[in-house]
Amino acid sequence: MLIEVENENIFYGDFLAVKGVNMQIRANTITALIGPSGCGKSTFLRTLNRMHEVIPGARVEGEVKVEGVNIYDRGIDPVQVRRKIGMVFQRPNPFPTMSIADNVLAGVKLNRRRMSKSDQEALVEESLRGANLWNEVKDRLDVPGSALSGGQQQRLCIARTIAVKPEIILMDEPCSALDPISTLAIEDLMATLKSDYTIVIVTHNMQQAARVSDMTGFFNLEAQGQPGQLVEMNETAKIFENPDQKATEDYISGRFG
Repeated sequence: MLIEVENENIFYGDFLAVKGVNMQIRANTITALIGPSGCGKSTFLRTLNRMHEVIPGARVEGEVKVEGVNIYDRGIDPVQVRRKIGMVFQRPNPFPTMSIADNVLAGVKLNRRRMSKSDQEALVEESLRGANLWNEVKDRLDVPGSALSGGQQQRLCIARTIAVKPEIILMDEPCSALDPISTLAIEDLMATLKSDYTIVIVTHNMQQAARVSDMTGFFNLEAQGQPGQLVEMNETAKIFENPDQKATEDYISGRFG
């Protein structure tokens, strides 16, 4: 799914947190968002499926179009937006008392989709296979999701996301709490998933951005208390090897951030 962001300003009450974002995210690609802490990357990411609206006073000016439809138009149900645009958070958050199978089905049941037992079983297997977790858990689907390792829990959360059949997956620092082996498993999974989904990932790990993404956007802020902004977005190889903006080069080379 093509995402087009036009003249987006993001507010918390009267405070302008991120200003003037213009960005196009191509379908079936991985786009990484990098930049120093506090520059608005995660705030921007949450506007792509209206998750920021759970914070009182949060609002957006401008447009976020998915396949040409502005998700902020009046009459657009944010719940429907979030079904189409799933999200994986920084720390694995399976429902600890639910079984692995019930964790996968949680979003489907929340959406009040009625399914036969056989259809549920098929969806659990399909989603766990999609998250590259099936072979590790197929013989213990009744154990709590919290019994899995951190990396497995994160893949379980990805399975829960794709079970709802979204078209876009947003990932906010999905590997920051994981060990290197689990991180590699998630990165390999992202590379597989992009054939079926458009993926946008926020990461502080520039090596990760360079490894997994097709496009990279660099966010920055001029000073504390000033709004964050998109400084530059381009193909990942260009951003890391020959960026157009000095601020991008300084960040990537470690001069600040």
